[in-house]
Amino acid sequence: MTLVRAMTRNDLAAVSQLLGQSWRRTYAPIMGDEAVARLSDEKHAPDKLAAELDDENKMSFVAERADGSIAGYAMAAMDKKGDVLLDRLHIEPQAFGSGLAVDLLHAVLAAHAGIPSIALEVIEGNDRAIAFYRKYGFEVVERRDAAHGVGGHASLIMRHMLPRA
Repeated sequence: MTLVRAMTRNDLAAVSQLLGQSWRRTYAPIMGDEAVARLSDEKHAPDKLAAELDDENKMSFVAERADGSIAGYAMAAMDKKGDVLLDRLHIEPQAFGSGLAVDLLHAVLAAHAGIPSIALEVIEGNDRAIAFYRKYGFEVVERRDAAHGVGGHASLIMRHMLPRA
């Protein structure tokens, strides 16, 4: 049994480790080991995650097991125009198919109730994530060069329209 809750500073090390492992597993076959390790180490260091916790335009959630360990993480950011981007959603491989990713997605959606839609960016080749997001109502609205310093790779922008309150 897992509990989805807001991330705290006590979760920084575990989330950093989860992100590093998830990025290496998911993106190394697409971008290569060296590029993935460099990007993940830069972007997922505990101090970077701590700064995100202090940013009032970002909301982070973790999925915590009964023993206190972290099995998943999601973060969404709102820009100055009020658009929300699901920037991260990562779970441990042991949790694939368990509904944990859906629980994290629902936490993000509930936290942003009242906005018209939520978008995300996913690198082409991350077929598991693309299929997951399609299953839960996201549609491809754009194809462009990938963000996050992942030069030479394309990504898909997917959007999910939310029900009006």
